[in-house]
Amino acid sequence: MYRAVSRHRETHFTGSETVRDVVIGMSDGLTVPFALAAGLSGAVASGHVVLVAGIAEMAAGSIAMGLGGYLAARSEHESYVAERAREEREVEEKRDAEIDEVREVFARYGLSGEPLEAATRAIVSDRTAWVDFMMREELGLEEPDPKRALRSAVTIGGSYILGGVIPLAPYALSLSVGRALLWSVVLTLVALFVFGALKGRFTGVPVWRSALQTTLVGAAASAVAFMIARLVSGGGASL
Repeated sequence: MYRAVSRHRETHFTGSETVRDVVIGMSDGLTVPFALAAGLSGAVASGHVVLVAGIAEMAAGSIAMGLGGYLAARSEHESYVAERAREEREVEEKRDAEIDEVREVFARYGLSGEPLEAATRAIVSDRTAWVDFMMREELGLEEPDPKRALRSAVTIGGSYILGGVIPLAPYALSLSVGRALLWSVVLTLVALFVFGALKGRFTGVPVWRSALQTTLVGAAASAVAFMIARLVSGGGASL
């Protein structure tokens, strides 16, 4: 009797590059404007000043980080293209040595004798497949997505802005600087904790450890900025 067999499907997380970009943008977006706002709150008495300065920093920071992500992705792609061109020359000019390298790779996987020679012949019979094989197995390189540079820039910049809105939001309300600072601290620490937990979930780090580490880094940065501004100004915001 025929029985339908369900096909086993493996699901793997494939958005590691996007997650990395979000982590980069959100981490700095939450901590840098937060530290700036906290520092200014220890030096000025106007929430509007803190808000304007925070928005200016958030705009500049998102552009700078987005541009950094774009250049990094472009550099990665250009490096791959240069390495591939070099590998293509070696396949052409040092054919015998490259064939030996293919053979060595298969030997490391346990092949020997005729199966080893058959696998080697199969790879070197197709020049494109041969170069792909050497890029992956010899150099450990996969071809980057040529569209990744722009996507990375937008993701990092957007994540920075999204993170920066949270600590600055209370300063847009009709609150004293001290009370706005208090709300900013509460909202940002909660956001850092949640973000840290999500980051740990996606990166494989224990969730609680990631959440606490992220929260402590943000809290330390803002506390240092606040104390420096308070000492320089000789005063501080009143709650």
